[in-house]
Amino acid sequence: MNESPVLKVDNLTVRYHDGCPYCLEGGKLEKNRCPVCGAVYAVNDISFEVYEGEILGVVGESGSGKSTMMKSIYFDQEITAGNAYLGTYHDGEKDIFTQNNQQKRYIRNNIMGMVYQNPMLGLRMDYSSAGNIAEKMLAAGNRNAAKMASRATELLEAVDIMTSRMKEAPRNFSGGMQQRVQISKALANNPSILLLDEVTTGLDLSVQAKVLDLIKRIRAKYRISILLVSHDLSVIRMLADRTVVMFDGKIIESGLTDQILDDPQHEYTQTLVYSLL
Repeated sequence: MNESPVLKVDNLTVRYHDGCPYCLEGGKLEKNRCPVCGAVYAVNDISFEVYEGEILGVVGESGSGKSTMMKSIYFDQEITAGNAYLGTYHDGEKDIFTQNNQQKRYIRNNIMGMVYQNPMLGLRMDYSSAGNIAEKMLAAGNRNAAKMASRATELLEAVDIMTSRMKEAPRNFSGGMQQRVQISKALANNPSILLLDEVTTGLDLSVQAKVLDLIKRIRAKYRISILLVSHDLSVIRMLADRTVVMFDGKIIESGLTDQILDDPQHEYTQTLVYSLL
């Protein structure tokens, strides 16, 4: 494994409300809320790294901050404080959060791929499946129609979308197929990291299994790094090499996935794991 991280996040904080001297100077919060001014710390001073070819799982209950963290990294959410670095952007030496909007668009279109829980956020439902991939390539500056068609065919075949349906709009597809089209679109420009936010939530168990198997195959084929957010420990166990546990906006435990799930140390993680036994 390459020792330089593909993604490095330092002290990321997302706070709703300006805050007050009490919470800004480290006063004790009630869960993730300041008892004095009411400011909510959706993400509270978290740090982690993702390495080449690795799947890092992020697990926690609803409201733990994991999806806010993911949206922040993809610039869908303004941050309050913190830094993030990508190994393939200026050799990991420039904080991506301080870049201008043009550079942030470049990073979104070329270096990161995002797969949302709701496919409607990641796909144009009236475009064809191939057209969705072409759109992502156009955003990155590609203008070669033959290259876009070839890439769309390659990626849609990789996610088991039949050639006969490539010109069909995702609105006609099942939820599982829409997620597979989203994954293919996210891979369009060979990103160095794929962000997966609750991608199996709401899918039937048999469809979940197919999507999870697809993610494993995608990682093996493209040797891509993945940041995987899920509240489902079975998904985390199946896919993640390492796992961080979030609770009330903070990372409370991290380590190898088997270690976290088989021998949890934090009281909350123990409750989370044992509730499924």
